[in-house]
Amino acid sequence: MRISKGYAWDGASGPTLDSESSMRASLIHDALYQLMREKKIPTSLRKYTDTIFYDLCLEDSMGRIRATLWYWGVRVFGFRNAQP
Repeated sequence: MRISKGYAWDGASGPTLDSESSMRASLIHDALYQLMREKKIPTSLRKYTDTIFYDLCLEDSMGRIRATLWYWGVRVFGFRNAQP
């Protein structure tokens, strides 16, 4: 996935603090959700997108407990952000 410099993104959403272990995951997650809102990819990919988010958090050294909490946060509350 290629995201152009200047993409309108403000870090992780919700009641959380941005950290090095969350930035790449939240950027890619936000871009994929935007593609769902714009009907460029189907909303049926939301769970897969959330799993990518979780995997990237772990890959960027986020603790497993924190990554799991964030994953469930996007699973439970993210649906309205993916709707067209």
